[in-house]
Amino acid sequence: MGDASEPALGSLSAGTPEPAPMTGSPLEINESQAGTQTLLRGLAIIEACANGARDMRAFAAALGTTRSTTHRLVSSLVQARYLRHGPNGYLLGPKLIELGTISLEQMPLTAVARPHLERLSEATLDTIHLGVRDGDDVLYIDKIAGTRGLEMRSRVGHRMTLASTGIGKALMLDLSPQTWGVLYDAARRALESVRFDHDARPDKPMFLQKMVRYSAGGYSFDLEENEPSIRCVAAPIRDASGTIIAAVSVASTIPYMPLERMDELVPIVQREARAISEELGWVAPGARRIKR
Repeated sequence: MGDASEPALGSLSAGTPEPAPMTGSPLEINESQAGTQTLLRGLAIIEACANGARDMRAFAAALGTTRSTTHRLVSSLVQARYLRHGPNGYLLGPKLIELGTISLEQMPLTAVARPHLERLSEATLDTIHLGVRDGDDVLYIDKIAGTRGLEMRSRVGHRMTLASTGIGKALMLDLSPQTWGVLYDAARRALESVRFDHDARPDKPMFLQKMVRYSAGGYSFDLEENEPSIRCVAAPIRDASGTIIAAVSVASTIPYMPLERMDELVPIVQREARAISEELGWVAPGARRIKR
């Protein structure tokens, strides 16, 4: 813990320049960046703590700095409430919770997602949807109509059953097979009175088999299961905790959505879904939060 003589984070001073980190250190700062050196080191300590560092030795190893410099930086972060010290060592502090809450309030999902939906629209010319789960349904919270002269019955504020739509199945990818089955049954009940001339809806064993494949691949398809002649490709959007909170889809009619094109669209839809997720704080497994 730092004492009252330690500077707060907002007034950290580089002081006497420390020797440059060893080659290959996680923190690489050239001489032209000397003015930001202390700030970057402070951020690197926060990330190291998030990744499991709990004491001065671990922080010093992560930064490649001396013990005295590490102690000065850590003490300042504690005083500023970015870190806290407890029986198990240093942990992330309450200031980060406050800032994270404000950050989420300033980045509503639709505002963050919209540029990515527009990019998908321009790239595919098809109808783009953004949806979230609402009980057994998917609730559409944004839509960009396609430019092929086709119009779908979906609209912002519209609900459809999760298990009968591609975007809904993307929202289900992390759920258990048992829950998949429950939601399948709910969709069947909801669509019981709906009759298709060509019924493409799978039976329960086939549905569960497809969900296993979709879950492993991180995408989902709608193969005319919700609306005749309509197909779509969808992918999940995750928040900072890794939880699926929304999904995005590209939809069109069969002439524009042969199975070959659907396969080609999977990485394109996934790319934009990942980009939205990253803006919401999600980090892919193995990725680093701060480039140093």
